[in-house]
Amino acid sequence: MIENERLLEILAQISELASSATNSDESQYDTETTEQEPRQGKIVCTPKSLPQRLWAKAAQTAAKINPVNAPLPGHFAALSDALADPQLFITLVTSKYWGPTPRTLTVNFMESTPADLRARILRHMNAWTKTASIQFTETHGAAQVRISRGPGGYWSYLGTDILHIPQNRQTMNLEGFTMNTPESEFKRVVRHETGHTYGFTHEHMRKELVARIDPQKAYDYFLRTQGWNRTVVDQQVLTPLDAASIMGTPADQTSIMCYQLPGSITRNGRPILGGVDINTTDYDFAGRIYPKPGHALTLADEDDWEDEAAAV
Repeated sequence: MIENERLLEILAQISELASSATNSDESQYDTETTEQEPRQGKIVCTPKSLPQRLWAKAAQTAAKINPVNAPLPGHFAALSDALADPQLFITLVTSKYWGPTPRTLTVNFMESTPADLRARILRHMNAWTKTASIQFTETHGAAQVRISRGPGGYWSYLGTDILHIPQNRQTMNLEGFTMNTPESEFKRVVRHETGHTYGFTHEHMRKELVARIDPQKAYDYFLRTQGWNRTVVDQQVLTPLDAASIMGTPADQTSIMCYQLPGSITRNGRPILGGVDINTTDYDFAGRIYPKPGHALTLADEDDWEDEAAAV
């Protein structure tokens, strides 16, 4: 019993490390006040984190779904060995990993959405299945992934955290998407947010990329272009993910999970390119983390929500 309690405590600490780069204030559930207006051509996205009161419960869920989420040395060692490829650059939050077993996640839409638009969004979400074994299918009942096109910009909860969001709240937001939205935006935004649902966090939060940014220039730029104050810039751009909270290899500035950041805010004047679609290394890593059958990854063996409100 004591050992299990200690395990949950460690998992909660890992979640806290991962959440340090995101907005973990409980008021984030009011999406009309916590997100900025999206800007065409820039990924303005805030991956959501759960309220702190749910971290231990979410850690327990993640460990139940897949033991690799638990910080057991044998599991970490096996996974590290399997991913020790210098060409694999995308980052995965370890405590929100869905596991290597193929699975289907159900999807529905919070607002009335035309059938052709629903199909188009699902098609782009499933672009990851080119190499990975997690796929998305629409349902008209209770769903694990719930998409809104209402106010709040672009965002998604990370990985297994979606299982702790009440059914009357979205797990992904795609503000203003219609059939008139350019195809390039479906590739850049929908595929990016789906990456968060897979458990992938922002690649530009890697220490190697954060080190290239001049903080004062970043404060000035994001205040001018996004209306972000210093706290938001710290959370979304300048706080690197702790190495203990992620697993991956060197940072990839062309990953779909990376912001496009201009040279005007970097120390050497060279931009962080950012990704506009899932790139080769994204596909390669996703395929190894979520292998399709026949390509299995070998691994070592006070709440104010009602429990039934969440899709756990």
